[in-house]
Amino acid sequence: QVQLVESGGGLVQPGGSLRLSCAASGSIATINTMGWYRQGPGKQRELVATISRTGRANYADSVKGRFTISRDNAKNTVFLQMTSLNVEDTAVYYCNVHSLWNRDYWGQGTQVTVSS
Repeated sequence: QVQLVESGGGLVQPGGSLRLSCAASGSIATINTMGWYRQGPGKQRELVATISRTGRANYADSVKGRFTISRDNAKNTVFLQMTSLNVEDTAVYYCNVHSLWNRDYWGQGTQVTVSS
């Protein structure tokens, strides 16, 4: 089992920045890919970004050039630096870990609201 604790969400004005963090604990040796997903109001959960154990990152087209995912393997933590936020980025952001055994673990979610 892997437990995930997210932090860093909040209210920000359009054009602003936020940094999300997600710390993993438990069966950390089984962690493969780490990532972030989001679910906006009335929308399905969607991929935001993922990062492999070796640091290869993958982004949704909607966030390319604005968001940066990074990972500290020593601290079992994944980060999402979000810049140039707009109202369409408003969502609950979920941390995800995909294990070596093809099992997915999810955090509890953190709210990001972009509003003036």
